[in-house]
Amino acid sequence: MAPVFNYLSTHIGSIPHPELNGLAVQLAEKLDIPAWPQMVKRSFHENMYTQYSPMLPALVEDIEKEKIYFDTSEDYTPALERFYTPVLEDDVDAFALKPDYAAGFFALLEALQKSPGLWAKGQVTGPVSFGLTVTDQNLRASLYDEMIADAIIKNTVFNARWQVRQLKAVRPNVIQFVDEPYMASFGSAFISLSREQVITMLDEVFEAIQSEGAVTGVHCCANTDWGLLLSTRVDILNLDAYGYIENLALYPQELRNYLDRGGAVAWGIIPNNEEIRQFTPEDLANRLREGIDLVCEKAITRGVSIKPEEFANCSLITPACGLGSTSIEIANEVIEKLSETGRILQKG
Repeated sequence: MAPVFNYLSTHIGSIPHPELNGLAVQLAEKLDIPAWPQMVKRSFHENMYTQYSPMLPALVEDIEKEKIYFDTSEDYTPALERFYTPVLEDDVDAFALKPDYAAGFFALLEALQKSPGLWAKGQVTGPVSFGLTVTDQNLRASLYDEMIADAIIKNTVFNARWQVRQLKAVRPNVIQFVDEPYMASFGSAFISLSREQVITMLDEVFEAIQSEGAVTGVHCCANTDWGLLLSTRVDILNLDAYGYIENLALYPQELRNYLDRGGAVAWGIIPNNEEIRQFTPEDLANRLREGIDLVCEKAITRGVSIKPEEFANCSLITPACGLGSTSIEIANEVIEKLSETGRILQKG
């Protein structure tokens, strides 16, 4: 049975704060579903690619240039063997996040141990975005190297499973997001991957998360082929509803099928930049209601019946994207209005 969300609030992950200073506790108290804060300005290690990378074979971490890349110029078979040993042994703990790479994760665990609640959220960078962003020594996307690509997928799977197990120790219900910002480029000349390849990669991760008893989510900022993501096994689709909600209306049948199988939508209706200052929480709640009405109206014109009230139990709300690139002041305002908007929508 699909969980009932009724516009519960959560955030994407990244924040601009350079130090924790009790921030994990504050986020846990403000939002319905606390997520661990990724401190992207605290250290290069907290970058959304670097923080999941320590176990990967043939990976080079260039601290001076603040970049990671795969060096496949020499035989890396021994590195592959070391990587796959814990995979074959199903040693999930070998893929644990490291405290100096993800300080916010451990801070959130500690905070949740002291506060009762039903939900917690983790996040991991998806294999498509990781493999297309992190290159080899020749600047070739690592996802096009068959051996490295499989290692990236397995690394994502095992880290996600580890996060779920840790979060389930402090909260009974866990959502594990797979962040795929690079999916905004899918279908362009920049990505030579088929629809089937992407679905297969993502479903391997989603199925592993679901096997741990968690709910899966996928986040893509900007626009993408929403029909593709709706066709995966994901439980929650997170989109930038502030900027692109009308694009979801282009996929009425896929959305209908998704809702019928119990899928939920996390509406990124809260702008994650200076535009937040232009709106009250009531404005943002109304903007989402109008957007949902638009999606349903356009579906009807294509012969697909989707009613606005269907979304009451299968909707969450989030910022449009992460907050790592904005100011602390803006980020704080986003979180505050996110929480207040959620409360307005929950009242109906």
